[in-house]
Amino acid sequence: MGERIRVLVADESRAQRMMLALQLSRWGYEVVEAASGPEALALSVDADVVLSGWVLPGMSGPEFCRAFRASGRDRYGYFVLLTSRSGKEDVADGLECGADDFLTKPVSAAELHARVRAGERILGMQDELLAKNQVLRRLYDAVDRDLAEARRLQESLVATREFSFAGADVSLLMRPSGHVGGDLVGCLPLGPDLVALYAIDVSGHGVAAAMMTARLAGMLSPHALDRNVALRGGVPVPPEEVAAGLNRMMGQEMQVDQYFTMVFAHLVLSTGEVRLVQAGHPHPVVLREGGFAARIGAGGFPVGLVADARYDAVSLRLSPGDRLVIPSDGVTECPGAKGDLGEEGMIALLRGKAGLSGDKLHKALLDDLTAFAGGEDLPDDVSAVIVDYRGGAMPRTPASMALSPALPRR
Repeated sequence: MGERIRVLVADESRAQRMMLALQLSRWGYEVVEAASGPEALALSVDADVVLSGWVLPGMSGPEFCRAFRASGRDRYGYFVLLTSRSGKEDVADGLECGADDFLTKPVSAAELHARVRAGERILGMQDELLAKNQVLRRLYDAVDRDLAEARRLQESLVATREFSFAGADVSLLMRPSGHVGGDLVGCLPLGPDLVALYAIDVSGHGVAAAMMTARLAGMLSPHALDRNVALRGGVPVPPEEVAAGLNRMMGQEMQVDQYFTMVFAHLVLSTGEVRLVQAGHPHPVVLREGGFAARIGAGGFPVGLVADARYDAVSLRLSPGDRLVIPSDGVTECPGAKGDLGEEGMIALLRGKAGLSGDKLHKALLDDLTAFAGGEDLPDDVSAVIVDYRGGAMPRTPASMALSPALPRR
């Protein structure tokens, strides 16, 4: 421990105190004495080891021990009761009050030395544990700072959460369950009348999932269209080919023990035509203007799980006033007191929010989910792509976005 061990000897007998103090001093310990319980409690603040008689003026030894344990010391103190009692009930009472050990009077010098040495070893182990905990705390603090920065960087992957086009409004909901998450949602203009929508959920949680998410975000970035997997030679790639290409890439190039679920869709703004592929992701849902709801998609294998998996696209047409929702399983599998929310529960939440959009819609949905889950700590990332289709004419688009005017088909 470095410094001398400070031993407090508390006993009503002056002769007993002197005898114990003399022996302890010979062994190199610093000794202080107390003749009563209140005096002992006052001196125990700096004591490493306490030797206390069972009977003390002002309070009993067990009472002193309880007060010693409740004093709020910064470090542990080793407490030994000195007693002539040897009954099982007495021993149980002593342990119940917080004593570490017992010494029977008259005290043997060899036994006294052994007991104090045992306390010294325990205190040394505690000091070593505290030192290691301090190192771990500094490491944890550094990791927390890094993870907080990683979360800010990950949130920048979806810097824009709302998009307004001539025929539709698109909003992106994303809330990681921890510092970083594995969900990714996006909206990618591919031409004057064509928009790509995607929702991705990487398996697992934490840093590994977040790194895969960041890599996928780079492959779908609107700032590097020449390297975007959704385009080939400047021409939009059909959704089913995007899924198949990513599946090959996961197996041949990335070679990681990860996979992800995905919905990748093309939306023709002028007609409301949607062509999408569902790769193990929860089913997209269309809420028609009249209140009817329909689930879309054919299931499919997650990307990166099965080599040479086939991905089939499905088509639908949105009418003005329809809302298309592509949720993550953090929405549909949100746990409640009576089970998961499910698709029907999600549809019920959405039906009451037809007049909301953008941030107000996102906040209302998150409020409902936390209320359903019974707390703010949702167990999984929550994300969704929400499309409110208005219908309309061909939008005017900057030349940098003027790629293909039509929905690509096989």
